[in-house]
Amino acid sequence: MTAPQLLVLFGSQTGTAQDVAERLGREARRRRLGCRVQALDSYAVANLIREPLVVFVCATTGQGDPPDNMKNFWRFIFRKNLPSTSLCQMDFAVLGLGDSSYARFNFVAKKLHRRLLQLGASALLPICLGDDQHELGPDAIIDPWLGDLWEKVLELYPVPIDLPVIPHGVPLPSKFTLQFLLEAPNPSSKESCLAISDSLGPPSESQPFLAPMVTNQRVTGPSHFQDVRLIEFDITDSGISFAAGDVVLIQPSNSAAHTQQFCHVLGLDPSQCFVLQPREPDVPCPPGLPQPCSVWQLVSQYLDIASVPRRSFFELLACLSPHELEREKLLELSSAQGQEDLCEYCSRPRRTILEVLCDFPHTAGAIPPDYLLDLIPQIRPRAFSIASSLLVHPKKLQILVAVVQYRTRLKEPRRGLCSSWLASLDPEKGPVQVPLWVRPGGLAFPETPDTPVIMVGPGTGVAPFRAAVQERVAQGQTGNFLFFGCRWRDQDFYWGDEWQELEKRGCLTLVTAFSREQGRKVYVQHRLRELGPLVWELLDRRGAYFYLAGNAKYMPTDVTEALMSIFQEEGGLSHPNAATYLARLQRTLRFQTETWA
Repeated sequence: MTAPQLLVLFGSQTGTAQDVAERLGREARRRRLGCRVQALDSYAVANLIREPLVVFVCATTGQGDPPDNMKNFWRFIFRKNLPSTSLCQMDFAVLGLGDSSYARFNFVAKKLHRRLLQLGASALLPICLGDDQHELGPDAIIDPWLGDLWEKVLELYPVPIDLPVIPHGVPLPSKFTLQFLLEAPNPSSKESCLAISDSLGPPSESQPFLAPMVTNQRVTGPSHFQDVRLIEFDITDSGISFAAGDVVLIQPSNSAAHTQQFCHVLGLDPSQCFVLQPREPDVPCPPGLPQPCSVWQLVSQYLDIASVPRRSFFELLACLSPHELEREKLLELSSAQGQEDLCEYCSRPRRTILEVLCDFPHTAGAIPPDYLLDLIPQIRPRAFSIASSLLVHPKKLQILVAVVQYRTRLKEPRRGLCSSWLASLDPEKGPVQVPLWVRPGGLAFPETPDTPVIMVGPGTGVAPFRAAVQERVAQGQTGNFLFFGCRWRDQDFYWGDEWQELEKRGCLTLVTAFSREQGRKVYVQHRLRELGPLVWELLDRRGAYFYLAGNAKYMPTDVTEALMSIFQEEGGLSHPNAATYLARLQRTLRFQTETWA
């Protein structure tokens, strides 16, 4: 039987699922199997009925949500009118990526697996549930599962015996070639790889708006442990429109110092220009890179050299290394047996790609430029809740940014790429432009003027609720209840004066939890329990909507438990009936969350 082309479809939020999908593609090519790897929303889903062999790789985000780049596919595949024999010709496998510390662990992968079976597809093997919480990371589950997958695939579709497997030590051809130019192009074409050409639609990832930064103000006290910024952008003539609950995506850049260091370690001339050429005709060039492009642009604005490298990075680096000792160590770190060492070297201390390359200088200096885009992932945009309303701040867009910085055993502190980059920009020293675009968020607010809203937003989670309160007050909507929590009233009470002024005007009911101002720590879930009768009255008798935004680790579970307690104590519901009541609120969008790791 002629081997069909394997299709690998991925839904990825942070890049991990995409990395696993691309690993599948590489392993298929080493086994001489034809393979396509695509994001789920870039695939024409109607063609799925003709696909004989598909592997789905999907992450679970937030509270059991699909990643952004598979939401259209998700809506389609769960249409109720799809026949139960739609996919009867398909053999499939599902590989999920999740975190078992969350209640809906790998929810998306599990639900997709069930749905594909409902539509008549045949599972090649049981679902794979990769777990970030495993001491060796998700690969501890994925590695043996992939071994079973290839055994099953090659049993069904054997490869001709005269086509041997390409061994792991031999690099596969690069996806692109960099054709360097002898003469630099016109300087005006190199000013920014994100320069905007005339576009009919609103700004997007492929065509962001270069927004002038107006202000960049620290809003935490000088003695507070965290630097939090209120940043405002001018979006005049951008075509950008948004409502409360929407998010802005920002495309960050590497620092000039890191860009220069990378070029030095790899022996690259940052001013040299090249044209990117795909090796295969059906492979598109990466969006956002100009043609021609300079090495400086590629490194500073595209290659994520500040990210923590994944195992695939070490696999390819080992293939490219001419240095025996370095190659031996790289092979060890990329092997299944070396995952504890890799975790200790890279994942736990959050060592970056740039730092790893500095640790392997002979290998770094020998990397062919053609492999840069195979070796290093693209810088991904970061999403921020919009913290302002166009009704109050026309032609402006504001965000609240916690600057990420922490220490590990490494000498240099770890810094979040986007938040640190934004914090470094100072519009008072000269014009600053930031590439951004807007998309709908996970929160939608009721339009009826008399529907109350309960908003729980500790810390920077309060950002989307500032936009909502501004919008609702401007439209004359009442019944705004805000539960806000932070450490200290005088250090991190974001927009405290603004909330108190609205409270005086009767436009807002504000409930605060300052966790460190008394002997016993008090959080928003404690305030909810204290005001249980009010919360039950609003939800059960006045049809209120309940919103929750903030860190995804513990707070959503704590707040949900507080609500369950209120339903039982104030509503007289049994535990099963309280769970049913909560599920109904979620199903009717009267309980919505926007959380992040």
